[in-house]
Amino acid sequence: MTRNSPPTIYDVATVAHVSIATVSRVINNLEKVKPETRSVVLEAIDSLGFVPKADARARAIRTQRRIGVVTPFFTAPSFVQRLRGVAAALGQTPYELVIYTVTSSKHLNSYLDTLPLTGNLDGLIILSLELDDHYVERLLDHHLETVLVEYPHPLLSSVEIDNEEGGKQAADYLHKRGYRRFAFVGDTSTAEYGIHPISLRLNGFRKEISRLGCNLPDCQILIAPYDINKTREQAVEFLKSQELPLAIFAATDLQAISLIQAARQLNLRIPEDLAVLGFDDLDMAEYFNLTTIRQHLDESGEIAVEMLLSRLTNPNRTVQISKLPLEIIERGTT
Repeated sequence: MTRNSPPTIYDVATVAHVSIATVSRVINNLEKVKPETRSVVLEAIDSLGFVPKADARARAIRTQRRIGVVTPFFTAPSFVQRLRGVAAALGQTPYELVIYTVTSSKHLNSYLDTLPLTGNLDGLIILSLELDDHYVERLLDHHLETVLVEYPHPLLSSVEIDNEEGGKQAADYLHKRGYRRFAFVGDTSTAEYGIHPISLRLNGFRKEISRLGCNLPDCQILIAPYDINKTREQAVEFLKSQELPLAIFAATDLQAISLIQAARQLNLRIPEDLAVLGFDDLDMAEYFNLTTIRQHLDESGEIAVEMLLSRLTNPNRTVQISKLPLEIIERGTT
């Protein structure tokens, strides 16, 4: 590499003490690279300011602007609605939407390692995934404007949802409706790439129930997967063991619908025998006449786009934080 020439893949390989093939595998996110080797190659790329030739060419000739969205569980209804908000907001702009789905922490990290290098994105929105400081610094160092939804970081603009407050509101609402026996249904297992919001909802629910002079023993907590059929099967057995009447806070609308189906299977009356309160306000919630806590899913995506576009116009503006209010939508299950 001469003083004025751009760095090449050969220079990266030399600095990292690896083969050109290894550098290529790192750039292309192929899995047959040891983590320590990947780290060394990425450090060499960063230190040299190397841009892969194909990416450099594409960046030079592309006229289409692009916004990337990194999201987990792409098929989950709540994430689909958030993405719908993003797509609706971008539909009024010249930007193309590019979606990256995440299935593991390794998958997330590989995106965060390489996306800032390519220059193929004008900005990035990350839905419901927690970033550690290393990757936040990487995004900032490479000037890839990024907005977070649900999990904030002090150095990045974010759209926040107060999941613990949602649990508190659920307890308050059900208590005011006259219920004194409570239960909770949700999947509190922690995803390997982030703190699960369901745990925060349960924490807020349990704290407020205690403050109100009631209790939520472990036997009235059903840990069920985010699957409508599996939750229904578990809920049937769970409800057989419970004293009625009972008010259940389901951590998601999908699981609330499973409870409604289980109650019908057991010939329980809703809400006389069993009150059900969901969380999300999915499109299908109205069809099931489900009382739920609305977290403004579409709006969170729309606001994230507005924030990102404002930062692209003025990168030096201060970090923005938008806290979306939660709203109880009262229907027929409570």
